[in-house]
Amino acid sequence: MMLHRYGHLARFHACWAGLKAAGCRSRQSVCFHRLLLTCHRDGTSATSTKSFSTNQRHRYKESNNIILNGSPGAGKTTVGKIVARKLGVDVLDVDNDILESVWGMPVSDKLSEVGGDNFVEAEGQALLTFTPPSDTVVTLTGSNAMHDEAMAHISNHGPVLFLDVKNEDILQRLEAMKVNRIVGQEAGVSMTEILAYRQHFYERSYNARVICEANETQESIAGKIVEVVARLKNHSPYVSTRSSGKSSGKDFLSAVLQGLAEDGGLFVPSGPLPQMTLQQWERLVPCTYQQRAQRILEQWIHPADLHPRVLNGMIQKAYTTDSFQSEDVVPVTHLEGNQHLLEIFHGPTASFKDAPLQLMPHFFREAVSQKGDAKYLILVATSGDTGSAVLDGFGATSVTSGDDDVSVMVFYPEEGVSPVQKALMTAVDSPNVRVIGVESDFDFCQSSIKQIFSSDTCTLRHSLLNDHNVKLSAANSINWGRLLPQIVYHASSYLDLARQGVISVGDPVDLFVPTGNFGNILGAVYAKLMGIPLRRLICASNVNNVLTDFLQTGVYDLRKRPLRVTMSPAIDILQSSNLERLLFLATDCNGPQVASFYEQLKQEQYFKVPDNVLSKIREDYGFHGDWCDEETCSKAIKETFERTGYLLDPHTAISKVVADRHPSDDGAPMLICSTAHHGKFASDVLDSLGHRASHSDKPDTLLNRLGVLNPRPGRHVNLERSIRNPRVHEKVVDASMESMMKEVQDFVQERTRN
Repeated sequence: MMLHRYGHLARFHACWAGLKAAGCRSRQSVCFHRLLLTCHRDGTSATSTKSFSTNQRHRYKESNNIILNGSPGAGKTTVGKIVARKLGVDVLDVDNDILESVWGMPVSDKLSEVGGDNFVEAEGQALLTFTPPSDTVVTLTGSNAMHDEAMAHISNHGPVLFLDVKNEDILQRLEAMKVNRIVGQEAGVSMTEILAYRQHFYERSYNARVICEANETQESIAGKIVEVVARLKNHSPYVSTRSSGKSSGKDFLSAVLQGLAEDGGLFVPSGPLPQMTLQQWERLVPCTYQQRAQRILEQWIHPADLHPRVLNGMIQKAYTTDSFQSEDVVPVTHLEGNQHLLEIFHGPTASFKDAPLQLMPHFFREAVSQKGDAKYLILVATSGDTGSAVLDGFGATSVTSGDDDVSVMVFYPEEGVSPVQKALMTAVDSPNVRVIGVESDFDFCQSSIKQIFSSDTCTLRHSLLNDHNVKLSAANSINWGRLLPQIVYHASSYLDLARQGVISVGDPVDLFVPTGNFGNILGAVYAKLMGIPLRRLICASNVNNVLTDFLQTGVYDLRKRPLRVTMSPAIDILQSSNLERLLFLATDCNGPQVASFYEQLKQEQYFKVPDNVLSKIREDYGFHGDWCDEETCSKAIKETFERTGYLLDPHTAISKVVADRHPSDDGAPMLICSTAHHGKFASDVLDSLGHRASHSDKPDTLLNRLGVLNPRPGRHVNLERSIRNPRVHEKVVDASMESMMKEVQDFVQERTRN
């Protein structure tokens, strides 16, 4: 059989025949899925991806047309008629209204004339001659998506909406219509197999996905399409949490690039937040983590900001088995009783920060390529985990391999991180990276970074831009692009419990999160607002328990409250940045009121929210708070290990203590966020177990001592490999803004000279 440029089907059939001859029979088998990957890879070029995703990004906004795409049996024709009726526009069906007119014969006759493989080319050429009139719903054929040129052409004339229908529903419909073969399906290939193969083409050829519920009526699907079209037309910007609502706002990539709003607030969506029905969430239960991430993030990111095909490429690069030691990326495992652990530490630096920071740098680099008119310096204040995760994440996107456009500078509290955390950060050897210790705590580092960003209190930002053409940005959770991926793993953990049979979709789950800067648990808030049934959201704090007090009293009080260094440094925080985003939600997006809270905090070191705001936080969002001291945390590490064989890090142990104190009244599952591998805090964990660590012990020695205990989870290979690298960043500065600003200035001058 001749293989022309649209010979995907011939390739597929030839490979599948060979695999069957070798004994592969099931579409669920590894060999079948490798076949799909091989055929898809061979049929897709980087050039075609860029041309469709980038060049077509904004064109659909010029048209009021709607293009419906999807599998045969997805209901495009019927749904298209309903949508056209609802919107008062015309409808054209490519099969009935275009192809037969162009060919002068029924579609079935053309298929018989040219054969299955050549039919895709003939069909594509016919579509290339078609320009739809304005205000028209166009329903494509099931095989149009297999012709790249035709899809690029039709996408110029309106947004392509992919009807993502459950395959079992499609098979039932095709059977009811007595359709037993579709284009490209040759002898020996089942309908299920050809549908699985075709899925790839639909996945790469749309602007917006419509997730259809199982057995959903066509009238209901049409309603979803109308909602999606409205969202596409109303591209809401991102605004500051302190905004009066009069500002023009930023698009997604601009918000990612800038990091912090000009007025000191944090960027948030100004429009309605996306929601999914329980039946739509049910569709995501069998999906991989990468597939879930795609479907969830598409709800938040407008295709005019980031085309789904570009987003998919980023997700596939971010969440690989090379970076994450679990195929599930963030797996859920049973601990004891009704307690389950969300293990968010399988990434390269062994903390939950890897999950967002393997993806966020891709957002940032796309923003630089599209909108950047300068070089960028990422400024990071870290309590230990963010620093190493930022360095690794941006390194994975080539920032630390000689790219002159973006550099990274990390400030950390010299005595406020663990030996392993310090070893990870200070061993990164790249001219684009500078890591500085500060003789103070994390709150000082973070507040200093915020002041550097503020044009009202610091002139450094202007001098860097004017003298060196360097702009500043942030990569911790104040950056919306860093926070957004955290929604994914909270939603995914719930879906994993459903996949494991622990719950049915719709059942409540209580979530316990060790909380410092409030970004992790805020991701759970947004997942809950999307429709994930997270009932109680419980902040677990150490002795720096300002959040516990706030959730009980409504008073955020930093007066006479010094920060105390503990064995859980990631939550040694008193000024929780992302609480501001929760307050924006709880005040019904009242930016001036939020601004007044933080102005009072700045001037008087405290603020009190009105009773109705506190009530909304506690009752509508389900927030509670509790804390535990160092002794109780150590005891939990030891007793949990002795009882279950599972070794908790100190942050997770704090959540475990709080979970034990606040059991579910009805026996609902309790999901505990395990935010770091125990190896990152090896010294304190060994001390908790009664195996005293020496101050002279090197990080690899500490990890080996833990390894011989053979705990669950196992050793973290990436962590153990990374800490063997020699330290290259030795500098420590005093606790002053002037010292930190000088380091920033010197680093920028050094970078721009080279």
